[in-house]
Amino acid sequence: MRLLTHNMLSSNIRGVVNGFPLKIEAVKVVEKSVDMNTDFLKNMFEKIEWKAFVEASVSMGYTELPEEADSSMLDSDEFLSRFHHALLELHLEEGVLVCPETGRRFPVSKGIPNMLLHEDEV
Repeated sequence: MRLLTHNMLSSNIRGVVNGFPLKIEAVKVVEKSVDMNTDFLKNMFEKIEWKAFVEASVSMGYTELPEEADSSMLDSDEFLSRFHHALLELHLEEGVLVCPETGRRFPVSKGIPNMLLHEDEV
């Protein structure tokens, strides 16, 4: 699971008000090389919740992103390279996503998060 995907996920358990961001407990993280597409990165930047993105990257062992970012940074090749790496090349292969409100644990296996809810959670 890429951090791009993680940044769009939230816990949909009945009654949960604050299901975003899901905390990551990484067991296995792999890096997969992807060609950089600057236009894609610039378009996605505005859609990313930056604080959650940085926290997720740190939980996966990547600490090269600034705590805060704004669109003026998209002119920097170094920033774009770091953003690209965290967003698209880091993959959570094995681990758990944890709901920030309930503590419910959603397993990630072979890069696929299992977000299915139990009957009593819908």
